[in-house]
Amino acid sequence: MLVRDQIAQLVNQAVRKAQKHDDLPSFEPPAPDISRPKEAAHGDYTTAVAMQSARLARMAPIKIAQAIVKRLPPAEFLGSVEVMPPGFINFRLSEAWLAQQVIAVETAAGQFANLDLGHGQHYQVEFISANPTGPLHMGSARNAVLGDTYANLLAAAGYNVQREYYLNDAGTQMRVFAETLYRRYRQALGQDAPLESQHYQGLYMTELAKEIVSEHAERFLHVPEEEAIEALSKIGLEKVLVSIRHSVELLHIHFNCWFSEQSLYTDGTFEKVMSALRAAGLTEFRDGAVWLRTSTLGSDRDEVLIRSDGRPGYYASDVAYHYNKFVLRGFDRVLDVWAVDHQNQARRMPHLMKAMGLDAARLTIMLYDLVRLYRDGQEVKLSKRSGDIVTIDEVVDEVGADAVRYALLTRSNQSVMDFDLNLVRQQSDENPVYYVQYAHARMASILRTATERGFSPEKWAEGDLTLLAHPGELTLLRKILELPEVIEKGVLQLAPHHLAFYASDLASTFHAFYRDCRVVSAEPSEAGLSNARLRLVAATKSVFARVLGLMGMTAPESM
Repeated sequence: MLVRDQIAQLVNQAVRKAQKHDDLPSFEPPAPDISRPKEAAHGDYTTAVAMQSARLARMAPIKIAQAIVKRLPPAEFLGSVEVMPPGFINFRLSEAWLAQQVIAVETAAGQFANLDLGHGQHYQVEFISANPTGPLHMGSARNAVLGDTYANLLAAAGYNVQREYYLNDAGTQMRVFAETLYRRYRQALGQDAPLESQHYQGLYMTELAKEIVSEHAERFLHVPEEEAIEALSKIGLEKVLVSIRHSVELLHIHFNCWFSEQSLYTDGTFEKVMSALRAAGLTEFRDGAVWLRTSTLGSDRDEVLIRSDGRPGYYASDVAYHYNKFVLRGFDRVLDVWAVDHQNQARRMPHLMKAMGLDAARLTIMLYDLVRLYRDGQEVKLSKRSGDIVTIDEVVDEVGADAVRYALLTRSNQSVMDFDLNLVRQQSDENPVYYVQYAHARMASILRTATERGFSPEKWAEGDLTLLAHPGELTLLRKILELPEVIEKGVLQLAPHHLAFYASDLASTFHAFYRDCRVVSAEPSEAGLSNARLRLVAATKSVFARVLGLMGMTAPESM
């Protein structure tokens, strides 16, 4: 249980005890909100529950706070508790207890800060899912990093996580892709086959067509056009998928499932859903099309399921796919990671869930804003359709996967992301990626140097933790103990970027500790303190590697 939640329990017990002893009148107290004070001088935690109870108790907040503190049960982790006007209760952690938390880090063996929010529930995270009509560009990289990092957070919070890529291999865009490829294929063989405005203009389509020509020669010129387009669509899809799989592997991402949209129609799922919706009276034939009557479920409009020409509508796949997720595969919770231009679709998803008889709260949609890529101060446009494209592979090759992942986590998903290629290449403290990873490398260097000077890991593993009393040491321990709350916040607020903020703060705190506390001393009389500090450094290194791992980054031993 988080320290914060333990304090909340103590406060609740104190209120009940104070009421039992007539220090407080009988009333139902609000749940105490335990938070971190804005100023460190005010302690480690604070609560305003006394002020929130003033009207209920008909007492001055400071009197309520004093009554609560008077009846507060003792706890090993609490050092001091004080009341501050107009009624705040401030809590300070015991310094002796803080020092012993190094043991908690060591015992966790790389899993420090794990929580049990999920209780083993099956949580699917579906992310990237870009149309397989070309290589992944940097806009998709943000989706990739947000989705994968959030999946890591969920796993750390006690969920059974499945990562999924949804292949939009059916519908209009695949048709446009196939038509474009057919025309580029003909062009590669010397025929006049100009593209139209709706086609994909990118050079990658020309290269893809040339590759197919090298493998199949003029084969598809000697069959009917529709047959050729269908065949090229399948070949092109397979080749694009190879490219996409390579890109996600470069970002250290591994999917449990690659799910085909087309399978929803070939395996009967769509027809099964349609039958259920018809039986429930939720479909209507109107204007030559089949509509889902979501207006009867709270939406401001109905949605087309089957167009008048017989093709599935825009929401048809969404209905069938989420039926597959929740009903056929039985996921308890699902997260879809979508670009902000899908916000209207996101608003309508709860109504589609209701139409299938599903609790809309089981589906969460994380929307993320655009990525603006800069090189040499100039913005680089990203569009597969127009042909302006910078692929994930290119950027990873230029700056590395760690730099890409960290940089894309330094902003809330709701903010536009400016990605400066020049900055993330710099080997200086101005580059946040370098600054964070250098902290881990410095810890590794300290431990190596200590070993060279005769301080063995076996000795510092038994270092006397009671010697850790310097403000720099205690501040570092306090920062380490924030990680469980960071994980919880990241999960509950759909905010994986908090990991990047925390990593930067932990790095700064460690650098300050290293500045103020000499870790390895040549003085024999200080050998005990050196071993204790080395033990702290080793624990911090473990926690830092944990944070970097949650962000999908490597933890370098040297830089």
